[in-house]
Amino acid sequence: MKAITFSAYGTDGVPGGLELVDAPEPKVGPGEVLVRVKAAGVNPVDWKIAAGYLDATTETRFPVIPGWDVAGVVEALGADTSEYAVGDEVYGYLRKEWVQLGTYAELVSAPVRTLARKPRALTFEQAAGVPLAGLTAYQSLARVRVAAGETVVIHAAAGGTGSLGVQIAVALGARVIGTAGAHNHDYLRSLGAEPVLYGEGLADRIRALAPEGVDAGLDFFGDGAVEVLQGLVKERGRVVSIADPGAAAKGAHQLWVRPDTADLTALARLADDGKLTVHVEHTLPLAQAAKAWEISATGRTRGKIVLTV
Repeated sequence: MKAITFSAYGTDGVPGGLELVDAPEPKVGPGEVLVRVKAAGVNPVDWKIAAGYLDATTETRFPVIPGWDVAGVVEALGADTSEYAVGDEVYGYLRKEWVQLGTYAELVSAPVRTLARKPRALTFEQAAGVPLAGLTAYQSLARVRVAAGETVVIHAAAGGTGSLGVQIAVALGARVIGTAGAHNHDYLRSLGAEPVLYGEGLADRIRALAPEGVDAGLDFFGDGAVEVLQGLVKERGRVVSIADPGAAAKGAHQLWVRPDTADLTALARLADDGKLTVHVEHTLPLAQAAKAWEISATGRTRGKIVLTV
């Protein structure tokens, strides 16, 4: 099969060199399925792993096929795998025990605990953009117990995770204030959020919209957002961050997303009910994975980047 690989960490924060190679087809163990990949989502963590940023906490075995997000079709079943049938359309967040056999390939083996049935309302490209970002947003909102009638601030609301978080929070019945650059404000309004410009004076702009404070804050970018959000929430413990490694020391929740079939199924239901969609900003063929990483590293993508296979 064709796959993208890298054989060593990069240096000076630059990801290792990517190659399109002929790789062996993955073995399919008990409780797994073989997925014919239609699209693979690109996430910043993909190139951060290749740059060696996660080496202290993530077991990596070279050569690596990167990628955790997938949408595709079940091609074969492992032993004692009754959850799916050949031909089923699935999507998932395929984080395994170690990094090695990922989704930037024509085929990938997937534990069923990492999968759910693909949303019918989404294309394969859109579905591939949901798992990691969608689960991150969904689990972040759950961690700080966002409920109907509450006001939540989402920092970096126009990005892949933020834009899904806005839609999920709106579906929950919450009022959403989203931070973004001015060029993304109309986009946020289309998702149901009230946009505010990030940067100096952010706290004052949010207070102008919510003078009595907000109920919860989600930080999807970092850059001092946890401190700002902690100064805005009515209850200090209701801030969560995926981007600030010191969030816990500041009294906030530090979230690392987990694969979860039930959560993926809930996201698929939102999509099929017309409450969740995915803006795919860039669609590139598998061979252009390096270009996709260059775009991702700018940190300025609206929505998602996806590789087609």
